Parts: sequence; C-alpha cells; structure tokens
Amino acid sequence: MEKSQMSRTRVILLFFVALGLFCGAGWLFLNKGLYLLPDKMCEGTLERDMVKEVLPRAQSADSGSDRQGAGDDLTFWCHVTTSDDVSLSGEARVQPASPEEWLEAYRGSGIRHRIIRVSVGDIEALAQIDPSADTSSVYVPCAPPGVPAYNASESYAVIGETRVYGRPKATGVPLRQALTDFAYQLSKHAYKLAECKAPRDFPAELPRYKDR
Repeated sequence: MEKSQMSRTRVILLFFVALGLFCGAGWLFLNKGLYLLPDKMCEGTLERDMVKEVLPRAQSADSGSDRQGAGDDLTFWCHVTTSDDVSLSGEARVQPASPEEWLEAYRGSGIRHRIIRVSVGDIEALAQIDPSADTSSVYVPCAPPGVPAYNASESYAVIGETRVYGRPKATGVPLRQALTDFAYQLSKHAYKLAECKAPRDFPAELPRYKDR
C-alpha cells in the first residue's frame, strides 16, 4: 500500500474515532442527569438504579428529602425531579386508619378505581392500574408512642404513597412494582423514625405483582 493511501486511511479512521467520541460526549451531556444522582437517596430509601428504571433520561436531575413531626404526627418525604418536568415522589406518614379505610381511599367514590393488591402478614400494598393514575401505596400497622390511652383502640398505621408526574420510562407491571417497592422502603424508614411501639422484622421485599 502506498504511503499516500495509508495516510488517507489513517485520516479517515481518526475522523470516525473523533466523531464517535464527540457523539458520546454529546449524549453524556444531554442525558447525564440521572447518572449523577447519588447511589442512595432520601436517607437510603431510594436507589439510583430504581430511578433510572422509572424515569426517562434527562439533562439534569436532583433529589431531596425532609421529615416533619414525630410519633403519631410524623411525615417523611422524598422526591427526584428532572429538567424534563418528570418527577418521582413519595411520602410516608403515621395516621389513624384501618386497613379498610386505607383501601377504600384508593378505590375512590363514584367510579371505582381498579387496583391490584399484595400482602405479607399484616403489611399490605396496592397499585392503581388506571392509565391516568401511576400511584402505589403500602400499609403498615403502627402503634405510635404519642397516642394517648383513650385512643389506644383506634387503628394507626404508617402509610406510604408514591407516584410519578409526567411520562415515565417504565410502564405496566414494572412501573407498579417499582413504585410499590419505593413506598415500602419509605414506610419501613418512617416506622423506625416514628418509634412505633411494636418492633417488627420487615421482609426483604413484598410479593411481586408479576403479570397481574
């Protein structure tokens, strides 16, 4: 092969290498947001890998958490927002509610929402499966230390709820499962923060929705 031809081949190869590096850098710049989030967020209740499964790529993203109150007045919040106005958020709060009251709140009044449910022991979870409702919730019975004796017979629980605003990347069962797992982590954390009277061993995960 002549030197001139070798030089032209080398130039062409260098051009394509540079083009590939440029495109890769451009892709990283436009979609780096979720990859720059911490591995674990919101006091360990949310993992970056789960966020990447649920939310679409974005140029920038941020996360945050907060807590308010204590005992029977505790609420813990967590959120991830992106530059494309798509967000993942949730909270877990202690409140007086029986399992029946919790369930009825998600079924709604009038036109009843479709839901799917799973449970393990007295811990229950649900996901709304209406196309316009990307919401999941978890119910964990809790006897908060601040409840007076005359209210001891009333049912209290940590109730976690999570949702997506905007168009998520995940859909169907994967989205419902991710949101429920997120609500479960928030509920477990809030249970400890509220110092519920009965210590419990939480299972590693809730039953899977599978193809329900």
